[in-house]
Amino acid sequence: MTQGTPHIVLAGGGTAGHVNPLLAVAGAIREIDPAAQVTVIGTAVGLEKDLVPQAGYELDTIEKVPFPRRPNLYMLRFPAKWKRETAKVRSILESRKADVVAGFGGYASAPVYATAHRMGIPIAIHEQNARAGMANKLGARWADFIGTVYEGTGLKPRQGADIERVGLPLRPAIARLAKRIGEDRDGLRREAAAQLGVDPARPLVLVTGGSLGAQSLNRAIASSARELLEHAQIIHLTGRGKIDEVRTLATESAGADVLTGLGPESAGSGDYHMAEYLERIDLAFACADLVICRAGAGSVSELAALGLPAIYVPLPIGNGEQRFNAEPVVNAGGGLMVADRDLTPDWVKGHVPALLADRERLAGFGRKAWEYGIRDAAEVMARHVLALAGRC
Repeated sequence: MTQGTPHIVLAGGGTAGHVNPLLAVAGAIREIDPAAQVTVIGTAVGLEKDLVPQAGYELDTIEKVPFPRRPNLYMLRFPAKWKRETAKVRSILESRKADVVAGFGGYASAPVYATAHRMGIPIAIHEQNARAGMANKLGARWADFIGTVYEGTGLKPRQGADIERVGLPLRPAIARLAKRIGEDRDGLRREAAAQLGVDPARPLVLVTGGSLGAQSLNRAIASSARELLEHAQIIHLTGRGKIDEVRTLATESAGADVLTGLGPESAGSGDYHMAEYLERIDLAFACADLVICRAGAGSVSELAALGLPAIYVPLPIGNGEQRFNAEPVVNAGGGLMVADRDLTPDWVKGHVPALLADRERLAGFGRKAWEYGIRDAAEVMARHVLALAGRC
C-alpha cells in the first residue's frame, strides 16, 4: 500500500438495488483500510438520501439526469441539464480530492463517470443486473475495472480494462447470515424460529413478493394453503395492503384456525403465518426450506449466496429483465422458474407439495444454489477499488 489517505467517491442510488451494494462495498473498504475517506454522490430523492447518512457516510447530491429515450421537450433541455450537473460533479470530486470513483448504476452514476473520465480519475463499476443499465453502459467505455453479478451483461470494457464476475455485495445482515449458515445452520434455525414463532423441526416455505407484494403469488399460494400445509409451515409476506385478500383465500382453502401472525406469541397457534412485511427478512431466510418469490437481482443473488432453493416468478414487465436474473442459478440447478401467467393455484398444487415431499431434490437445489452463489463480493470489489486508488 502507498502512504497517505485514499479518497474514494462512490456513486449511485435511487433504489435499494443500487444503494445496498454501494453501502456494502463502502463498509468493506473501511474494514480493509480504516484510513480511507469514503463519500457518496447520489440524489436527494432516492433511498440514498436516508440510507447513506444512516450508515455514517457523507452524501453529496446532484439532480437526476436520465437520458432521453424519445424525441420530446426533455430532449431539448437535456444538454443544459447535463452540463449543469457535470459541473456540479466536478466541484464535488475536486473538493473531495477523489483518487478513484466507483459507480453502482442509477441516475447519479452517469454524470460522475463522464466527469471522472475528463478529470483523469480511475473508474470502477459494479453492475448488479443480468442486463446492464444505460448509466453503466456509458461508464464501461472509460472504466478501469468492471465487476458484475452475472456473465454476459452486455457491458463492453475498453481495451486494457478488466471485467470479472464478483457477485453481489451482500447487505451486512445477509453476509452475517451466510457466515453462520456455513458454521451452524441448525442452531441458527432454532434461534430464528423462536423469534418468529415457527417450528424449527418442520419444513417451512417463505412466500414474498417484496414490500408491495405480488398479487399473483398471493392468490396462488393462499388458494393452495390446505395442500401446502400438509407438507410444511408457511410464512407469507403479503405486501402492504394485501393481507386481507390473502386471509380470505387461505381461510377458504384451509380454515381460519390455521392462520396466525409472526413473533414468539404466534408459536403453536397455527402454521400459516401472515404479515404484510418483515423487517428482519434474514430470520425468515434462516428458517426457510423453500422460497417462492420474484426474481429481482438482489433477491436472486442473496438466495443463491445463502444456498436457499427457490421458485422464481419473474415480474412480467419491461424486457423480461427478471427472467434473465433468475436463469443462471436455475440453469445451475439452484431452483425453478415459472412465468407469472402460469403461477395458478393448480400449478402450485401440482408442483410445490411434490417438491416439498422430495427432500433429496430440495436439498440438491440448495447445494447447487450455494455453489453458484458468491459470498465475498463486497471484499473483492473493495480491493479492486482500493487498488485503483493505489492502496492495494
